Amino acid sequence: MTILYENLFVLLSCLCYDKVMNTEMRRKEILNMLRNAQQPLSATSIANEFHVSRQIVVGDVALLRASGHQIDSTPRGYLLNSDVGSSAPFPYVGIVACNHSSEQVAQELYTIVDFGGCAIDVTIEHPIYGQLSGALDVRSRYDTDVFVEKVNQQSSQPLSVLTSGIHLHRIGCRDEATFLRIKKALREQGFLLE
Repeated sequence: MTILYENLFVLLSCLCYDKVMNTEMRRKEILNMLRNAQQPLSATSIANEFHVSRQIVVGDVALLRASGHQIDSTPRGYLLNSDVGSSAPFPYVGIVACNHSSEQVAQELYTIVDFGGCAIDVTIEHPIYGQLSGALDVRSRYDTDVFVEKVNQQSSQPLSVLTSGIHLHRIGCRDEATFLRIKKALREQGFLLE
């Protein structure tokens, strides 16, 4: 009977060791996927690749971040060492203060991209937590539609709901003239807070 327990212990030890190695290997592979990605990768697509749940991938990414890897999250998925949140890929970055309802988010973002801008992020001033920001990286009408669809599918609300519609956007574009055209269009639509 003792030999049976010893064999069972050895077998379980091997299974646990194998599981730990597979988890570590999966995280390394997630990093490799992100390094090689030309566009953001969703948690669902990564989960499908490894035959695990989306929540497992979300946990893996959290642990990778905790171990020092810079992984950004955008509405379209994860990016490793991306420039989301920085002004590096844009020769000019301007900031606008806006105020509008949740139903007008798509129109605001369409205006920004139609005039040649990228909505880099959104920032609000929360009364308790201070400044809260979310990466957007919205560069086209398609990106806008994906963002709005995600908000609607998940019964979520934009950050600006917490501040009665008031928020900031960093807008990346090729030059100041482009930024001023975007600002003028937002003003004409009544979105600009002045």
